[in-house]
Amino acid sequence: MRIISICPSNTELVEYLGLTHCLVGVDDFSDWPKEIESLPKLGPDLDIDMDRLESLQPDLVLASLSVPGMEKNIERLEERGIPYHIFNPNSLKEIGDDLLTLGELTNQTERAERLVTHYRSVIEQYRTISNTVVEKPSLYWEWWPKPVFTPGGVNWLTEISELAGARNAFADENVASVQSDWETVCKREPDHICLVWVGVQTKKVNPKILQKRPNWDRMKAMQLNQVHVLDEPYFCRPSPRLIVGLQKIAAIIHPDKYPAYNEQEDDPLLQKDRL
Repeated sequence: MRIISICPSNTELVEYLGLTHCLVGVDDFSDWPKEIESLPKLGPDLDIDMDRLESLQPDLVLASLSVPGMEKNIERLEERGIPYHIFNPNSLKEIGDDLLTLGELTNQTERAERLVTHYRSVIEQYRTISNTVVEKPSLYWEWWPKPVFTPGGVNWLTEISELAGARNAFADENVASVQSDWETVCKREPDHICLVWVGVQTKKVNPKILQKRPNWDRMKAMQLNQVHVLDEPYFCRPSPRLIVGLQKIAAIIHPDKYPAYNEQEDDPLLQKDRL
């Protein structure tokens, strides 16, 4: 089967099912697993080179609507009669469901079911711990610095926050993504600031930019040095790798209640699948 992924999270779904060898092309932002480095890059996920994509003769294109603007990719695939499937999850449950769907599309149902069973068990393990946490600090997740974008209540990071024994400072906004401003963030007085700029490598995220913003020194999170630069792939992409992000942030916020995060260990889902 010749598969093309035009979104990083979809590329990651393919890897979880052990089908990376079936990929014949990916978008420019797909960077995991490392085996895809030699594959043809078809452009940024908002502007895929459809001529090149079509020349690769895919049996299935894995498309997405997770970022505004991706709609035109779908329109072009439709115009050319190229077979595709769209993933557009906002919740952890929907991500698991997408893995099952991809398993059905690629004859990997058994592996998908096994992975999703473990995925759900990890989520429930963290939910059980979260239920024992009395004091739940608020987290401000910064997806983009200017203008300020942050996840709202209809987003996996609200769930990740809750599972980590905390709460999303913008959980009351009934949307997936919120365009806000720094003044509003300050008024919400988050206990922790989590910087995960979409599409930006961790090493290029400079937390000192916060010190150029009004009233930064009055914020509790800044005074207590509770600013965290986190790995964008573990928090901004709707794939099962969010479980790694959950383990990481939970260990940061409540090190006395959650298992320690070990960066040297394999992804828990892939590790389980090898057993």
